[in-house]
Amino acid sequence: MGGTLAAQSWPAWSIIGLATAGVILRPFAWPEWIWATTGAALLVALGLLPPLAAWEGIARGTDVYLFLLGMMLLAELARLEGLFDWLAARAVRLARDSATRLFTLVYGVGVLVTVFLSNDATAVVLTPAVAAAARAARVQDKLPYLFACAFVANAASFVLPISNPANLVLYGSRMPSLLEWLPRYALPSALAIGATYLALRWTQRHRLRESVASDIALPHLSGGGRLAATGIAATAAVLLAASALDLRLGLPTFLAGLATTLPVLLRARRGLRAVVAGIAWGVLPLVAGLFVVVEALEKTGVTDALAALLRNLVRTQPDLAPWIAGGLLALGSNLVNNLPAGLVAGRVVELAAVPEPVRAALLIGVDLGPNLSVTGSLATLLWLVALRRDGQAVGAWTFLRLGLVVMPPALLLAIAGATLG
Repeated sequence: MGGTLAAQSWPAWSIIGLATAGVILRPFAWPEWIWATTGAALLVALGLLPPLAAWEGIARGTDVYLFLLGMMLLAELARLEGLFDWLAARAVRLARDSATRLFTLVYGVGVLVTVFLSNDATAVVLTPAVAAAARAARVQDKLPYLFACAFVANAASFVLPISNPANLVLYGSRMPSLLEWLPRYALPSALAIGATYLALRWTQRHRLRESVASDIALPHLSGGGRLAATGIAATAAVLLAASALDLRLGLPTFLAGLATTLPVLLRARRGLRAVVAGIAWGVLPLVAGLFVVVEALEKTGVTDALAALLRNLVRTQPDLAPWIAGGLLALGSNLVNNLPAGLVAGRVVELAAVPEPVRAALLIGVDLGPNLSVTGSLATLLWLVALRRDGQAVGAWTFLRLGLVVMPPALLLAIAGATLG
């Protein structure tokens, strides 16, 4: 499939590389979406990708855009109606003056949110609540608790098919039933969640020695806040039902967000403008740009070449194939983001017709590998947006240094669990 753009592969790859570097490094402190969309526009403007192919790439992300819109609506409603502040106060009280207990509580809640609402929801919905909890507890350093949100979002993202949109992308139309999925990924998920927690707890041990305040007043939760909480719980039920029925998740999530928004706005007598103004709209063009990048990679023959390499690897090194394939995809997901990497991997798996242990290792790589860098997953990028709204900043190198300690052990254990299963 070198086809139409084979002779122009290197210019296209150079633009893709520069756009990816821009997303990672954010030169001039410009938002990530500017670099992704600029790279996509250059591919089209220079004739390296036909406009129709670029549009096809953008259209592929429709389900993801709807999913994100629904989740961002729910998160902004919850923030405006004080649900996050109420949850934060509850968490701080349960911590009973212990920073370690608060950290563990945050991580445990992150597991639940990721499993039943997806890793993107953990970034969008949970991170503001955790930031509020840290303020309420008057902690000196919020980062351990915020890091817990970021890392658990990826570590727990293959417990269920709905826990990560990349799962649906990689399996495509061959998604296993829940009864097949659960035994296949139960052990790898438990190992990934446990190893990530232990590594994070160890790296943050010095910051968690302080005592945190717990003698705080529990704020009143308004009727709108209770409606927002009900909407989030109902959305989780809708996503589980959609997954069981093998339906796409974007439209149900968006409709659930709208169905929650309307009664909350009516009860609170709040205008729609207040909700819309708080949504991080730049996430949508960022995702669209990444999908165009994937389309360019496919048009330059990358997919066919990778499928041939994977077939050869499975044939010549069947025992090592899951480890090599999963490890390489884990690293690759940090270069182009795991959602487009999952799209490419899904197409490669379809072409190569790999055995199930290899597919499982690839899924673990695309889900867990992004814990290495800030650009590895859409969830981590959304987490960065939430942090900036709270006045926090985490640089790419700071995250990478932590990711180099946290991610590899969890990845190796999870792939081991998948190959044993």
